[in-house]
Amino acid sequence: MAVPKNTICIWYDRDAEEAARFYADLFPDSEVKSVDRAPSDFPSGKAGDVLTVNFTVAGIPCLGLNGGPAFKHSEAFSFQIATDDQEETDRYWNAIVGNGGSESACGWCKDKWGINWQITPRALTDGLAAGGVEAKRVFEAMMQMGKIDIAKINAARQG
Repeated sequence: MAVPKNTICIWYDRDAEEAARFYADLFPDSEVKSVDRAPSDFPSGKAGDVLTVNFTVAGIPCLGLNGGPAFKHSEAFSFQIATDDQEETDRYWNAIVGNGGSESACGWCKDKWGINWQITPRALTDGLAAGGVEAKRVFEAMMQMGKIDIAKINAARQG
């Protein structure tokens, strides 16, 4: 297996494989490529435990590292998933939040492993990119939302 030039490494306590399989099942162009086990004991595990998981999320190469509880995730890192319609937005949001995750604001949610996700409809990014008063209305509508409601974003775009 060829190693990508650049890979996102995500630190997990013990659940890198479970998380990678969840992402692979949820997002298109995602898969678990390999699961590597520790050849000997290490500070947060034993020989034979899952150490790393090579996977992709929507085509982005990732390495899940079961490094233990020392480091926690924050909103400083997130995956942003562009969606085309409300059905797709709802599917991703509901899967993440409904599988032990939590809701946040402005299209952000957090999965049960602490990874942050921006479930971002293209209607939102297009509205913000429009600039001027249209972007202001879209931004103000977004600021009132958890999960993005595309109908409300489109209404804000129209004024």
